Amino acid sequence: MSLTPPKFASAAWARFPEPVRRVCGSAGGRRLLRFAPAAVLALAATQITYFVCVSVAHTTGRMSGFAGWLAGAVVSYGVSRWAWERRGRPDLLKETLPFVAISLVVGVVLTEASHFAYREAGVLGLRGLRFIVFVQGLYLIANGITFLARFFIFNYLVFADRRAPSVS
Repeated sequence: MSLTPPKFASAAWARFPEPVRRVCGSAGGRRLLRFAPAAVLALAATQITYFVCVSVAHTTGRMSGFAGWLAGAVVSYGVSRWAWERRGRPDLLKETLPFVAISLVVGVVLTEASHFAYREAGVLGLRGLRFIVFVQGLYLIANGITFLARFFIFNYLVFADRRAPSVS
């Protein structure tokens, strides 16, 4: 195999500012870079489902938010285990139940954010494409905020590497 890809990657990596390289090179930064594609897949499932509910099915704000969250949660569980390099049977008490609990809280937040977006769009008198863009945008913002919260919770609590010796 040619050495071109590693040389290209090294050259591209060298162009990033030192603080970015330092953060991305840390354990948390590497985990974030691994979690990002997983989050993009879950976000795509969420946003596509939400869009279909809003624009095609014309469901309520809470129903659209719930359906979008559920689609993303299913995808997120599988890809989160991959992102944190978990193999085999998941530990029910250390991984699955905390993941479900966090996901349920996120579900409530996203469902209520969707309901809020629907109400505000109604107050603003938005219809058609403007309505869809407005509610989809607010739902996307709520997803972004919950993504950051979930990453930190998953990285430092749920999927934390417990094998590493603690430094006293």
